[in-house]
Amino acid sequence: MANVRDVEMKLPSLDDLFSSQEERDDAKLKRIYEIPLDEIDPFPDHPFKVRDDEDMMNLLESVRANGVLTPATVRKKEGGRYELLSGHRRYRACQLAGIASLRCEVVDMSLDEATIFMVESNFQRSTILPSEKAFAYKMRLDAMNRQGMRTDLTSSPVGTKWERSNKELAAQVGDSKSQIHRYIRLTELLPEILDMVDEGQIAMRPAVELSYIPKLQQGMIWESMELEGCTPSYAQAIRMRKMSEDHKLTPEAVEAILMEQKPNQKERIVLSGERFKRLFPPDLPMSKREDYVAAAMEHYARFRERQRTRDDAR
Repeated sequence: MANVRDVEMKLPSLDDLFSSQEERDDAKLKRIYEIPLDEIDPFPDHPFKVRDDEDMMNLLESVRANGVLTPATVRKKEGGRYELLSGHRRYRACQLAGIASLRCEVVDMSLDEATIFMVESNFQRSTILPSEKAFAYKMRLDAMNRQGMRTDLTSSPVGTKWERSNKELAAQVGDSKSQIHRYIRLTELLPEILDMVDEGQIAMRPAVELSYIPKLQQGMIWESMELEGCTPSYAQAIRMRKMSEDHKLTPEAVEAILMEQKPNQKERIVLSGERFKRLFPPDLPMSKREDYVAAAMEHYARFRERQRTRDDAR
């Protein structure tokens, strides 16, 4: 007797029965809509800055002349509103140009899928600030973990549950696991110090060390940096972190560390101690004391010269 094999039959769906092939093909195409700007919300805690700089002005001219050539990407929210995943600069250009709507592709994504998509699409920018990378990496790793990554690993310096996600992200973006960890540490910085990192006033490594110091003490360090017009070296930042952990980081200690001569600095005179401190105006930065002393010495030298002239005339 011949063997009878079960044959799996795939029945057509209702869409297949009551639509043409052309309609089915068209349904697979991306749907582009003109969505009013006032119905679109920015992505929550969007880590990439939208600045009205020269690049924005160039984009604005292009939008005015040609419209938005590449559609933005949004996902539909409850209540009929939309959340912007990519195209925040195009959205801003439309605002500046007085255009009331934005060409958008509407996608169906969960919040975690949308977060990963948002980070990936914005990483195509030509210039990305350290702060943007910092918060983008953190958001993406959080989303990757919530999507089912293991949470029982204990070897990651970022956190016990991030090792596998961190490794996967490093393979995708080109930064090493340790570099990703450094970027994420920047999210613990006081905003004023993080701005200094973005502006190139303080290097990555010392900034990472400062991120381990409590925010209150970071504020004290920032005030000293502003007052003295200098930033700590990597070695100095390590010492500040150690002194903070030992509960020995005071404003005086920060000032003394910042005013130490660095290898690339010119020799300078630093007067410290109570004997000299009481002679300076209380609001005079330590970095200005050398100029103050020089002016005082010049004044005293002129006084001595006038006194000598009077003595010679007697």
